[in-house]
Amino acid sequence: MIEVERLRKSFVDLTAVDGVSFTARPGEIFGLLGPNGAGKTTTIGCISGLLTPTAGRVRVMGHDVVRDGRAARQALGVVPQEIALYEDLSALENLSYWGGAQGMRNPLLRDRIAKVLEITGLQDRAREPVKRFSGGMKRRLNLACGIVHQPRVLLLDEPTVGVDPQSRMRLLELIRAEARAGVCVLYTTHYMEEAETLCDRLAIVDHGKVIAAGDLAQLRSMLAERDLLRLSGVFHPAAARAALERIGAIEVLQADEGLLILSLAGASGKLPSIFAALAACGADVRGTTLTQPSLESLFIKLTGKELRE
Repeated sequence: MIEVERLRKSFVDLTAVDGVSFTARPGEIFGLLGPNGAGKTTTIGCISGLLTPTAGRVRVMGHDVVRDGRAARQALGVVPQEIALYEDLSALENLSYWGGAQGMRNPLLRDRIAKVLEITGLQDRAREPVKRFSGGMKRRLNLACGIVHQPRVLLLDEPTVGVDPQSRMRLLELIRAEARAGVCVLYTTHYMEEAETLCDRLAIVDHGKVIAAGDLAQLRSMLAERDLLRLSGVFHPAAARAALERIGAIEVLQADEGLLILSLAGASGKLPSIFAALAACGADVRGTTLTQPSLESLFIKLTGKELRE
C-alpha cells in the first residue's frame, strides 16, 4: 500500500533523505525509527505530497504521488507531529472541518464524528474549545482528525510526543485498532520502546539513510545475542579501549572520557575482569548498566552512538 523506492530529498546544501526504500502492507504497522533530524518527517512529507522528491519514486495504493497525487492523497490520513487543530473551535467543529475537507457530507460525516469522538474518549468534551484541552486530549483529537474519513493508509509522525503515559497508552491502542481494521500504518518515532511494542516491521534511519530494516526478530539477530554494557565514570579513552580489547570478545562501541559502551556475550560473567582491566589503566568506574539485546543496542552498534533526541 506504500512503496518507497530510492527516495531522495535535498534542500540546497542539505540532503535530508538519501536513498530510502521500503514497502508497507495492509494491516501492518511499519515503523521509521531514528533520532530527530534522521529524515523521518521529510519522508512523511514526500509520501503525503507536501514535498516533491528530488529523486526516486513513491506510490500509495499504486498511485505515484507526483504524477497522480490526487488519487494517492484520497487514500491517505495524515497526523503531523505539530498539532494541526483550530484551538478556538470545538472538537466537533474541528472534526467537521477536516471531514468536510475530505469530501464527507452528512449523515455519514455526523455518524463518523460520533464514532471517532467515542473511540478517542472525547465525546463528553466535544463542544468545548480545543484551547481548554490538555496536551494528551489534543493529541487524541489530532489523531481523530486524521482518521475521521476512514483512510486506508495512515501516516503518523511522532504522534505521542509530549504526552503523559496514560494518554500515550491510549493513543497506541487506537493505532493498533486501525491496523486490526486493515489500515496500513506508517509510524515514525524516536522512542525505542514504542517501536519494539507497536511495530510489525521497521526501518532504522539515521542521517537520511536506512541502516537496518526487518521485523524485530531479524533486527535482533544482527546482534548475535550480545549484551550491551554501559560504564560511567572517568576514563582515558585510548587506554580504556586498549585494555578492554586485550580481554578479547569485547567490542568497544563508544569510548569517551565519561562513558564506555561495550558489546559482548555473557557480560555479567565478565564484569570482574572488565573492572580489573579498567582499574589497571587508571579508570574510575562509578556506574554500570547492563541490558540485553534491543533496538537501542543495535542502533549503537550500527552508528557508534546512543539514540539522540
